[in-house]
Formats: sequence, C-alpha cells, structure tokens
Amino acid sequence: MLIKKILLLVTFIACTCCHSLFAQSLYSKAYGDSKNPPLIFIHGGPRGNSTLFEGTTAKRLADMGFFVIVYDRRGEGRSADPAARVNFEEAFNDLNQLIAQYGLKKVNLIGHSFGGIVSTLFTNRYPEKVERLILTGALFAQQESYNYILQNGEKKAIAQKDTAAISKIHYIKTLDKRGAEYRQLTYGIGSRFGYFKMPEPTEESIRVNKEYETSEFSKSDIRNDQAPALFYKNESLVNIDTKPILKGLSDKGVKLFAIYGADDGIFSPKQLLDLEKITGKDKFHIIRNCSHYPFADQQGEFLKTMKNIMDRRA
Repeated sequence: MLIKKILLLVTFIACTCCHSLFAQSLYSKAYGDSKNPPLIFIHGGPRGNSTLFEGTTAKRLADMGFFVIVYDRRGEGRSADPAARVNFEEAFNDLNQLIAQYGLKKVNLIGHSFGGIVSTLFTNRYPEKVERLILTGALFAQQESYNYILQNGEKKAIAQKDTAAISKIHYIKTLDKRGAEYRQLTYGIGSRFGYFKMPEPTEESIRVNKEYETSEFSKSDIRNDQAPALFYKNESLVNIDTKPILKGLSDKGVKLFAIYGADDGIFSPKQLLDLEKITGKDKFHIIRNCSHYPFADQQGEFLKTMKNIMDRRA
C-alpha cells in the first residue's frame, strides 16, 4: 500500500512538472472575456511569431466580443526550446495542450501564411475541436506559390535588367524543391520585388504599423534562424498542396472561410480562384490594396470581415 502511494505521488509530481515545462516553454496570451467565442491565431513560419498580430489586432478583436488567444509555436519566436523539433506533430500536441490549458472545447482558428498549413492539417485531424477555419493570407499549394514568385520575379528582373536577381533565380531553379534553401531564397526574391507590401499605404495602415514599431511587441520580434532547418530535417510534409484536405472539411462539420489581400504577390489569380471554388464565393473575401498581412494592411476591413464571418451560422 505504501509503495502504491509513493508511485502515485511520483506520477503526480511528474505530471505537474510536465505541465510546468509546457507553460514555461510555450508563450501564449489571451485577450478578452473567456466566455466569448474563442479565436486562436496561428502565425507564419517556420521561424515566425505572433508579435505583429498581437501588437496590432488581438485586443481590437477582443474588444469586438471575442476571446482571442495568441501564441508562438515551440522553437519559434518567444517560445524558445532547444529541444524543439519544429514539426507538425509537435505543433499539434502543443495546440491541443493550449486548447486544454484555456479550458476550451471547440475553437475558431485564424491561420496566417505557413500557419494556414498548420491549422489546416490540425483541423483535418481534429475536426471536432474546430468550428471555423479562417485562412488569412494562408499557404495552401506551396509549389504553386513558389513557381508564381519565381516566374513573376524573373519577369521583373529582366524588365529592370537586374542581372543579380536573374542569376539568383536561375540558381534557385537548380535546387531541391523540398529543401530549406529553395524556400528561403524563393521568398527572398518575393521580398526583393515587394510581394509582401501593400501597394499604397493608407493613413490607417501607416498608423497601425507605426504603433507596432514603437511598441513592446516589436521589441520582442524574436526569430529562431535555425527553425526552418529543423523543420526540413524533422518533417516529411515540407512542400504540400492542402486543397484536397480543404475540400473535405465541410463534410467533417468545419466551416471554412478565407481572407486574402488582392495584392499578395505570393498567390496567382488561378490559386485564389481555386480556393474560392472550395470555400464558396460568399465565404471567400478579397481585400483591395492589401498584401500578405490583411490585419495590418487594412485593419478596419479585416475586423469588419472577421465580424461577418463569426456572425454567420453556416
């Protein structure tokens, strides 16, 4: 009997320590009343964080009547963990733990950029935990995006007689498409030609970004440069097309929505049309004069769109 009590005590201590380790290594913060509909933001990456969304939009969404949770995935951003594997399975486990930690049963996910892949795969595996999946500038057909970035980049480079960019693109095309270097350099071309920037900044966007740049969130914009290499080392699903999965989510009881910038240079018109066919025209939202960050580029329009999405019953 004494031995059994000791074993139970050891088990309790071990479980408590595991919870403590989780709490210490995974950054998360909630905004708003926990009785309100829960929204969890899943950031881009790998190598990303939630600071831009948290510093610009989380509280404003909460003020509209939502319980908004932001977090940084393990091994990325503010969730430093030297033992992190930075793969999908780890991300799923942590997201499940996060949902349990906040006492939630069913959530709404906002998947941004690479976070769109994470949230789509999570929703497919745990549809009973997700009421709405809201893709926001989210990746869904990675190779199609990479091809589009390089094709458009090459056209611009030739037009501008940018020989350095032309050489870089030719080099990228020789790389393994399933490798970290291919992804990194491709996005580098996108950045070089402004594919992640809104065409015409507005008074609102200038104010929103200025507030972020002078905030504590900007100062905590921590990025783990080793995260992409870890992801490509530990994950087999490194360059995927999630359209077949997205098509099947409604059959699993999940409501699927999309919010994209009309000027997001990493998606071709065909890609966006393909996604609109999957979500349905009434659940696919395009924001004009907006690039890869709708919540910062066109915050007012983004918030209005989110309210419309969350108010929908079907």
